Amino acid sequence: MKAKDKSTNNNASGQLHLTSRFTSAIEYARILHIERRKGTDVPYMAHLLGVASLVMGEAGHAGCPVTEDMVIAALLHDAAEDHGGVLRLQDIEHNFGSNVSRMVEGLSDSLTADPHHKEPWPERKKGYIQRLSKEPADVRLISAADKLYNARAILEDYRECGPRVWDRFKRGREDQIWYFNELLKVYELHGGSRIVEELRRVVADLSQISFDEAHRPS
Repeated sequence: MKAKDKSTNNNASGQLHLTSRFTSAIEYARILHIERRKGTDVPYMAHLLGVASLVMGEAGHAGCPVTEDMVIAALLHDAAEDHGGVLRLQDIEHNFGSNVSRMVEGLSDSLTADPHHKEPWPERKKGYIQRLSKEPADVRLISAADKLYNARAILEDYRECGPRVWDRFKRGREDQIWYFNELLKVYELHGGSRIVEELRRVVADLSQISFDEAHRPS
């Protein structure tokens, strides 16, 4: 599918307006992401739409204008990382323009074509943290929205199933909490935002509840 209008200047009035490019991006993501969220029956689209919703909710509140391109990049932020790498990124550029592909690239911790042959988790995450500190504000905002959605989902699931929630990930509690905290340092270094403040609260809650559970006498 090809989005005919690739304009990136659709908020000249300072307000966010969504066009047919947005609905094309939803359809693009729906066809691509048929998987489920890790360890659940929840369609992956819930995550993508949730992140896009958080980004849209920052219109008028973020330190940068929230554009349709940013919302589209939020919808497609995992597309290249999980479904095709560089070739997928080129397809995104063809369909949605270079500005969207720039953001998707900045949001990807790997551009390996085969998602089963990525670099080891620690290397990917450390590289992402280092690159994120140099990314522009639009990428950092989407990144923070992505991590907020993830942290909230883990906290909600932890309240339901306890420490077993960590079994869904390549790394356990300590590494996941470390990753969230390192990302928070990057976000806060460049100035706070409502999303970053909420992420700080959620990660603190997750750290505390999981620490108490892990250290509870048997």
